[in-house]
Amino acid sequence: MTILGTIVAFLIVFGILVFIHEFGHFFVAKLVGVRVEVFSFGYGKRLIGFKKGGTDYRLSLIPMGGYVKLLGEGMFDKDREIAPDDFMAKTRWERFLIMVMGSVMNIILAIVLVAILNMAGVTVPEYQNQTPVIGWIDPGSPAEKVGLMVDDQILKINGRPVKTWHEVEIAVGSRPDRLITVEIKRGEEILQIPLKTDKVTKYEMGYAGFRAKILTQIMMINPGSPAEKAGLKPGDVILAVNGQPVFFYNFVKKIEENPEKPLVLTVDRQGQQLEVTVIPRKEGNVGKIGILQGPKSITKKYSFFPAFAQSFRENARNTFLVINFLKDLVTGQASTKQLGGPIEIASFSYAAMKMGLLAMISWIAIISLQLGILNLLPIPVFDGGQIFVLMIEGIIRRDLSPKMREIWMQIGFVIFVFIIVFVILNDIVKRLPSGWKSLIPF
Repeated sequence: MTILGTIVAFLIVFGILVFIHEFGHFFVAKLVGVRVEVFSFGYGKRLIGFKKGGTDYRLSLIPMGGYVKLLGEGMFDKDREIAPDDFMAKTRWERFLIMVMGSVMNIILAIVLVAILNMAGVTVPEYQNQTPVIGWIDPGSPAEKVGLMVDDQILKINGRPVKTWHEVEIAVGSRPDRLITVEIKRGEEILQIPLKTDKVTKYEMGYAGFRAKILTQIMMINPGSPAEKAGLKPGDVILAVNGQPVFFYNFVKKIEENPEKPLVLTVDRQGQQLEVTVIPRKEGNVGKIGILQGPKSITKKYSFFPAFAQSFRENARNTFLVINFLKDLVTGQASTKQLGGPIEIASFSYAAMKMGLLAMISWIAIISLQLGILNLLPIPVFDGGQIFVLMIEGIIRRDLSPKMREIWMQIGFVIFVFIIVFVILNDIVKRLPSGWKSLIPF
């Protein structure tokens, strides 16, 4: 059922993204009078389909994308007879619009979906949009080794300003096992501190060991547990234990270290501060109070126009994050294990589907934005490759020779095959015990 669910989730996500992308090409092509010969979901052999209005709408063998085939597209022989509805019969501006509209539709889809989420109400950890002031340092972590301290405010990472904890997490997480420079404000002093990150999880995420001042919120309480008997409720935010402020990282430690001892918890319940005495139950050698805790979260809900304005801001910010990640990937600052190919996309799609409709919408929005951006890269075979050629031709005010176009497309095909093979292998090796070394015997 997991395999079947993963396949179904992948087809739903990719089906929506491919349809929207190719519909962008299709719509503008029809608008400017270019004949669309094929509208295909998937590559390779045609499995099923139907023909209408001169277009073959088909489902093809390999469901890893899709395409529209325009009359005359890729046919660079100037001596051939060019019909009025031929792709090459149109102006460069019209051809540019056809090529770019696929990515534009993906970006528009991302903006619309995030706006829908904003109107439905988005629950996010409160700390992510807060000023990055350190509230906790993991013992033995890189941050502790270089002398970072609680209450240090992080200003820049590798020279890039960071204004929120979300930006800090991205900046550190995308640089595993790298020497980074953390600029902090300590009192009135500005310090530049070099820090060597570690890498954690199979995705080799960068880890520094400093964390925000994250308050603990009770998400769920087990029936009959010490927490229920003490009168704690879901939604309560823990501020202190026995008068000492506690954050997400040491709250559990306080509970575990005090089995069968009364603890006075200061909690915030819908803006009202209360004191609740709870006696942790001894389980093994540690104390438990029977709750599921998470970081304190807030729900943001927007009306129609503010929802779209916020969506535009979020997608603009995420666009710059993708661009910076690609730059770091090229310069070796980011790990290839942070890339996700079709296997990873399928896995996350299934996880999102199990979490519900809003999670699925959020995931589709994320992938749609990234697909829109990546397709604009100046790589032959990608839309960006053809847009790049059109821009060159616009600058030199003449068409490239058929031979040059053919060479460009051949280069693009080789790059495309390499990318597809690499991302699939990359997904596989993340699941192997020794990573890429596991493939050495083959």
